[in-house]
Amino acid sequence: MNHQTRVYENIFEMLPSEENPTPLVRINKLNPCAEFPLYAKLEWMNPFGSVKDRAAWELLRDLETRGELGNGRGMVEPTSGNTGISLAAMARARGHRLLAVVPNKIPLEKKVLLKIAGADLEVISDELCPAPGLGDGSINLAKTHAKASSHKYAMPNQYENPKNAEAHFKTTGPEIWKQTEGKITHLFASLGTCGTVIGTSKFLRTKNPDIKIIAVQPTEGHDVPGLRNVSQLGVSKLFDSSLVDDILEIDFHLAYTRALELCQNEGLLAGPSSGLIFEGALEIVRRDQKGHGVMIFPDNIFKYTSNMTKHIPGLSSGTQP
Repeated sequence: MNHQTRVYENIFEMLPSEENPTPLVRINKLNPCAEFPLYAKLEWMNPFGSVKDRAAWELLRDLETRGELGNGRGMVEPTSGNTGISLAAMARARGHRLLAVVPNKIPLEKKVLLKIAGADLEVISDELCPAPGLGDGSINLAKTHAKASSHKYAMPNQYENPKNAEAHFKTTGPEIWKQTEGKITHLFASLGTCGTVIGTSKFLRTKNPDIKIIAVQPTEGHDVPGLRNVSQLGVSKLFDSSLVDDILEIDFHLAYTRALELCQNEGLLAGPSSGLIFEGALEIVRRDQKGHGVMIFPDNIFKYTSNMTKHIPGLSSGTQP
């Protein structure tokens, strides 16, 4: 591979690293404070379209290294979309299959993309983000498949597997430190499986323990796929409160309006989780006045057009003949 000429022998050589980072792009029109520059880390520039490429690759390679895949044995994983899309595409390219157990509430776009990426789908009635509840919740059902059909399925388990956070310790953290030349004072990330915020925080604090780690959560009852309110974090075994300085709760409707503003004012086709993170960053900019912030923007808007028209009805006007 040659990162200078951008010539690769396979898609996996394009995965991010300190030598091949995802871009940082400065927010210009929408940042009210020149003394606190904000940069968006565009994770949709990963080859499979989201920040979850990082964890999915680490999880997949770990299973392969331990000999848990092959000879008819694939994977089963509960997912609200992005991890499943990344895992499915990577797995199929390497000769494995994925059964994705998904909540029925995720956008249709994500269900279709999972199938396009090569996943077999089991769509069940569950919370928007897979919940650890009783009965046939997505997580429990995937665990049941992995246990009852262990000859057929291995379960990466993004919610409990430390390889999820390790991926960000190895890649996201070093990339940000190098790209900002050590100037970063604030990191902004969302809460989901918590691998991103915990792995990145753990690395950055080895460089500068004074960096502020800000986690952004949506209000309860939200419909932002992939994100969790703190009340839902019982499902994740990865969250470590000692590695997070502030947890901001943001009205989930702002995820969609801020995403639209980023699209129309900054040319950043950011998804709703990025919109939520951006709103959280703006609160800290107003509070602290000075700093150098990096926001991890998980994915772009294309998987969420149906949700966008639900929250911003004007978007659908003029689209019918």
